[in-house]
Amino acid sequence: MPTAKMHPDELDVDSALVRRLIAEQFPRWAGLPVTEVPSAGTDNAMFRLGDDMVVRLPRRPDGARQVAKEQRWLPRLAPRLPLAVPVPLGRGEPAPGYEQPWSVLRWLPGENAYDAPVADPARAAVDLGRFVVALRGADATGGPASWRGGPVAANDPYVRAAIRDLGADGTVDAAAATALWEEVVRLPQWDGEPVWLHGDLLPGNLLTEAGRLTAVIDFGGLGVGDPAADTLAAWTVLTSGTREPFREAVEVDDATWARGRGWALCFGLTAEHYYRETNPVLAAVGHRAVTEALAD
Repeated sequence: MPTAKMHPDELDVDSALVRRLIAEQFPRWAGLPVTEVPSAGTDNAMFRLGDDMVVRLPRRPDGARQVAKEQRWLPRLAPRLPLAVPVPLGRGEPAPGYEQPWSVLRWLPGENAYDAPVADPARAAVDLGRFVVALRGADATGGPASWRGGPVAANDPYVRAAIRDLGADGTVDAAAATALWEEVVRLPQWDGEPVWLHGDLLPGNLLTEAGRLTAVIDFGGLGVGDPAADTLAAWTVLTSGTREPFREAVEVDDATWARGRGWALCFGLTAEHYYRETNPVLAAVGHRAVTEALAD
């Protein structure tokens, strides 16, 4: 769980609020137990509702777009995906004390892959690669732009600021990070048609049961664009010994793979830079991504 509020505009969300919203807008579910779900997520808070549902509320005022996107697109995409994904059961409307839309989703069993890593990483690499390919193959007509669907180089000022600050205190090798980033910004950009991508394949957004990858959650970054960011898991979840099965399964060319490595470096540096005091789990995931990207 985050140790403090992560954003200046972060909203106050707690179990009492969730109970009130459910009672007002979904009275058939009033009286079901509400339990906060421990999570290192930065954009949404989650509360289990009874045994079979979860309430997902944006932590920030700009979260409305994520709710609308998940409500519209997940039911259309889910049937073609080889891993389980959240199924919307209801959409909550803005209300006094919480002026944001929110969602009720079907609860998916399992533990996140940060707390409960996969037992067979090579098998998980293939399963995840097939998921990415299946999502990418869906009709992207009308799909919204993913926040990681554009050029990774657009994040240049944030990456350089992170390198400066994290390098100054010895957290990262600034020279090595700068050298790799200079390679990244010179890479050829995606010139194909936009395709679907999850956009945020981190350990906390993958679920495991009995050591096997079973589900992908948190589609706040869902959208269309360059497929490179959906290779992010190669450096945030996998290791040098299991990246190759993922690369084969995910079916991308060398330039896309290289841009994906750039996204791993970008995500890792900026996540650790921004969250190292408020969200140590995400900062640790970021640090790992940088380490793996630099070593690759």
